[in-house]
Amino acid sequence: MSELRQLVERFAGKHVLVVGDVMIDRYLRGTVTRISPEAPVPVLHYESTDNRLGGAANVALNLRALGAQVHLLSVIGEDENGALLTNLLPRHHLHARCLYASTERQTTVKTRVLAGDQQLLRVDRENTDDLSPAEEAALLDRLHEVLGNQPIDAILLQDYNKGVLTEKVIREVLLESVRRDIPVAVDPKKRHFWSYQRATLFKPNLKEVRESLDQAVHTDLASLRAAAGHIRKRLRAERVLITLGEGGVYADSEGAGERYPTQPRAIVDVCGAGDSVISVATLCLTVAASDAQIAQLANLAGGQVCESVGVVPVNKARLLEEIDRLKVV
Repeated sequence: MSELRQLVERFAGKHVLVVGDVMIDRYLRGTVTRISPEAPVPVLHYESTDNRLGGAANVALNLRALGAQVHLLSVIGEDENGALLTNLLPRHHLHARCLYASTERQTTVKTRVLAGDQQLLRVDRENTDDLSPAEEAALLDRLHEVLGNQPIDAILLQDYNKGVLTEKVIREVLLESVRRDIPVAVDPKKRHFWSYQRATLFKPNLKEVRESLDQAVHTDLASLRAAAGHIRKRLRAERVLITLGEGGVYADSEGAGERYPTQPRAIVDVCGAGDSVISVATLCLTVAASDAQIAQLANLAGGQVCESVGVVPVNKARLLEEIDRLKVV
């Protein structure tokens, strides 16, 4: 049995606390056979609606699919879509005990209109302002409760700029992680890019790195090493994992990082690839995986979900099959 397969098998039963922006990914599907006479737009003959867990909830799905026990901490609206999201969780062996339903905001919904596999339009319904002080207090109460009552092996901060990860929430989570010696993995966005002090693993994509650093960042090894070194020093982070799209990932913890290419894929939809990458990387922290092992598993997981339409979690059985087929050690 390869070392990489053994690592994946050891993910089972790990307790991960996910903190971040949850949402519903909604797909309206149909067929298009004509153009509207009212405007030069396609007319969709509606066929079905598919509601899926999205955002940090999709991260929770990925972790659960890999065998972890997941505690999902977030704020949703006290509305119809919030109830729908809550009802979707048990179907995937997830629970809503750490969710706070607020009357002050609406549940985020991303609606994609699809004709076959072709996306025609996306409509976003959301609040992007930071949580109110009352919402922050309710969320932090749940944070302390779960940390005090569950054997958390890792914390994952998933930011989509929808307001859950405020400066105060980020600071409190990271302080608790230091007090309790719990590793923290971060999937950032630009707004709070430099707020994640002392993160164990920091996973931006190349676009986010370029937007957040004053220096030019290219995809050659020297440039990536310089960028990762700056990030590690400023955040006092142990590890940096930069996703490069079809270029794979760059992993760095000692200043001599390396690029790890992806396997050839029939790419259908890149949505959700980052969720799979950060989920695998977080679980890797719980089993003392090396940079190379994290990068290899992240590439396989992220690439796998790109072969499906819409946001889907990684499939553990397929992941193990691919490890065996490619003889990844």
